[in-house]
Amino acid sequence: MKLAAIVGTNSSRSTNRKLLQFMARHFVDQADIEVLDINDIPAFNEPKDRKAPANLRSLSDKIVAADGVIISTPEYNHTIPAPLKSVLEWISYTSRSLINKPTMIVGASLGALGSSRAQAHLRQILDAPELKARIMPGNEFLLGHSGQAFDDAGDLVYKDKVRELEENFDEFLTFVELTNQLVAAHKLNTDQKRNFTWEATSQ
Repeated sequence: MKLAAIVGTNSSRSTNRKLLQFMARHFVDQADIEVLDINDIPAFNEPKDRKAPANLRSLSDKIVAADGVIISTPEYNHTIPAPLKSVLEWISYTSRSLINKPTMIVGASLGALGSSRAQAHLRQILDAPELKARIMPGNEFLLGHSGQAFDDAGDLVYKDKVRELEENFDEFLTFVELTNQLVAAHKLNTDQKRNFTWEATSQ
């Protein structure tokens, strides 16, 4: 199984990147996880030609090619970082590559709550008509005190969180398989969602 894992911040010292890199190594026998950065994607500016920058098109292509997506977000001021929101705006305005894509949300933060409010907000955003990701229900992976969570080799040192992550990831693999079977049986529905426009509905 091939998964695209998006680092939900442009911070060079993000523990969310460390979390996704750990997942890529830890689950290497179960899935091919490619960790994708959003550092160089410019801020969304709603171009009239609806043409995305090249690095955003590359990101969208990798999302389309993947069986599922993992997004790891920190929490900034009770919500997701602006760079992640900007990337989602680009996707909704151009490729709409997340529509019907099985998606797992995880998050790490230096505080105790582990990005719980940001994850809740991200679920709301991903449910928008132009994004409409298939978000895995029923669980959250919240890594608090993430500044002390990884050793020098990049391994997660909290054994209870490793077990929790393993359980969540096993559920996600099943969710990906079942969701993609359902989506494949209703491909027209995906195409219709990608062609949705607010302009058409307001006329």
